[in-house]
Order: sequence, then C-alpha cells, then structure tokens
Amino acid sequence: MNKLWKNDAELYSIAKRELFVALVGDILDKMGYRHQFLQPQIKPLNHDFVVIGRAMPVLEADVFEEVSQNTNNPLMKKPFGLMFEALDSLKAGEVYICSGSSPEYALWGGLMSTRAIKLGAAGAVVNGWSRDTKEILDLNFPTFSLGGYAQDQGPRGKVIDYNVPIEFNGVGINPGDMVYGDRDGVLIIPDKAVDQAFTGAIEKARGEQLVKKALEEGMSTVDAFNKFGIM
Repeated sequence: MNKLWKNDAELYSIAKRELFVALVGDILDKMGYRHQFLQPQIKPLNHDFVVIGRAMPVLEADVFEEVSQNTNNPLMKKPFGLMFEALDSLKAGEVYICSGSSPEYALWGGLMSTRAIKLGAAGAVVNGWSRDTKEILDLNFPTFSLGGYAQDQGPRGKVIDYNVPIEFNGVGINPGDMVYGDRDGVLIIPDKAVDQAFTGAIEKARGEQLVKKALEEGMSTVDAFNKFGIM
C-alpha cells in the first residue's frame, strides 16, 4: 500500500482539508472495526472544532475528599492525584483523552488548555464535563466533552495514572492510537489500522467528488452507485 503522506503532520493536514470523521468510520466498518466511535453525547464545545492526534490516555477515578489523611494510598493525599503530571507529559500532536470517573464533575478547563497549547497538544477529549467554556473558546483549543459544567474535580476525582490503556464507554484506547473528532462524533483508530483506514478514507473522499459531480449532472443514485461503487 502506497502511503499518501510522509508523517502524522501531513496526514493531519490532508484530513483537515479533505476528510471528515464519517468517512474514516465507514472504512473502519469495512475493515471489521465496528465499535470505534465514542458515545454520541461527547461533543465539541464549538461545532467547528476538529481534533486529530495521537492518544495520551488518562485514567481518572472518583474520590470523596480532596485530601485524605487516613489512607493506605499516598496518592489520596495529593490534590488532583497525578493530573498535573499527566498534563505536563503531553507531547506535540497528542490528545489528552480521559475516562474512568462518574460524569459528575469537570475533567478539563481553561488553565489546562493554556498549558496544553504551550506543549503543542492537539486537543482534549474527556468522558465527562469541561468548564471555563468561554476561556477555552477564546483559546480556540479543540475540546470535546459532555458540555460545560463548572463543578470541580478537586474534592471529587483524581487522576490515578496516565499514558496507559483505558476504556471510554466500552471503546478501548491505547497510547498512540489516533483520535479523530468533529461535530459528528469522536473516533478511535487503533494504531495498527491508521494507514489503511486513512488511505481508504482519502480514496473514498476523492471518489465521492466524482459521484457528486455525476449527481449534479443528473445521474440517478442507482446508476451512480453501479458506476462508482460508493454513495
């Protein structure tokens, strides 16, 4: 298979210029990966946000006090757990993707976005709420969540590990998998499937332009499908 890009940066540029999430999802279906979309409630804070990058998975857990003194786990004495370490570990082009807690509090905010931008991160996708919505929108940082809700994770949740495998409503996510999201959903592309999935999506996108032109010129959908094999 001849790759149509030399590195991730070139792939991201092609994806933002020519693709949308549905196309890649269609190809993954054909490849037998049929459960790669996160739940539809996870939406971009701005409908125009697009996130694409390598996953840096973060594992969150519920707690019931910000600092615990009587504990067998030293991490329980640390506000926010390993959240700051997880954030600081982000590399250019990575997506902070977090799951494991109840959807009762915000897992992402404005100051976190500021730090992520400085590190060159591609976006944030959280299995819960985000806060500081105006600040995030002003920063134009691609953030996907259940929406805006200000309740803080401080006394309610801690990051207990990062850059480790997680599950996000049944979808497994490993470090280095690709995260691709727009207003129609967030897709997890396993690292081993990235080349085939995006090559197929690019070819499908370019083929659909021929279908569109044929339909605009009056060809029936039946004839268009029979001729081009896509619709």
